[in-house]
Amino acid sequence: MRIRKATKYLKDVTFQKQCIPFRRYNGGVGRCAQAKQWGWTQGRWPKKSAEFLLHMLKNAESNAELKGLDVDSLVIEHIQVNKAAKMRRRTYRAHGRINPYMSSPSEVAQKKKISQKKLKKQKLMARE
Repeated sequence: MRIRKATKYLKDVTFQKQCIPFRRYNGGVGRCAQAKQWGWTQGRWPKKSAEFLLHMLKNAESNAELKGLDVDSLVIEHIQVNKAAKMRRRTYRAHGRINPYMSSPSEVAQKKKISQKKLKKQKLMARE
């Protein structure tokens, strides 16, 4: 998906204009009519995740501009979220007990590339 299209889609998700289909791990997820365009019935509008991804895409866009690349030809090839190592704290309970207070962070890996169609057009324009 192109970066401009992805940012528009994620902004629509935050305003609940389009939903994100939940195809896996969808137990208890309600049905919505907006999921029909994806060929599915269940979907939600994860605002916090969409805003985080919007921030990452904005960062990638500004990095491409800084390197002198064409932002319109930038394509998101792959995004993957993995579990990171848990961080451990402790919480003190009644009767002298101590329980773990774990946080569960995640790592986001993204892979972007420049569209080959746009590159060919730019090379042809440069030759002329």
